[in-house]
Amino acid sequence: MKKLSVIFLIAILFISCSKTSDREYFDQAKNLLKENKVTEAITSLETLLKEYPESNIAPKALVQLATIYQNQLDKNISQTESFDMAQKYFREVFDKYPQSEEAPNSLFMSSFILSNELKKYDEATEGYKLFLEKYPDSPLAISAKDELDNMGLSPEEILKKKEVAKN
Repeated sequence: MKKLSVIFLIAILFISCSKTSDREYFDQAKNLLKENKVTEAITSLETLLKEYPESNIAPKALVQLATIYQNQLDKNISQTESFDMAQKYFREVFDKYPQSEEAPNSLFMSSFILSNELKKYDEATEGYKLFLEKYPDSPLAISAKDELDNMGLSPEEILKKKEVAKN
């Protein structure tokens, strides 16, 4: 019985030591992306987030997922689905990790995608207003104000608006 207990403890120790770390999942995803193995990279990042939600790498993993979808690297979903996933992951960074260094840019990018790619102007307006409230001194604050001022306008309409303002 004593031998069985020792073997059991050794097995548990071996299993616990062989668990993949958050950093290993993140690095694995980066390497998979270099090999153009997008689905596997997504799985690695999602596993990192599931197993290590409190990791300091978690916000970076969310940004990486958002970037994959923003760049439409997952060819298994439509363009609209891809942009929707991108904005969702960017927003999740702000919602779950508001103190992270990735939170300000992620909130801005979520709003940018909502406005410019998904044409969800009400949600984008809320996001930009929240961004300006939380990060008024951010280098992106001027861009957020411009986005609010020009939301829904074509490039031609924006140029015309600027010409009128000059005169």
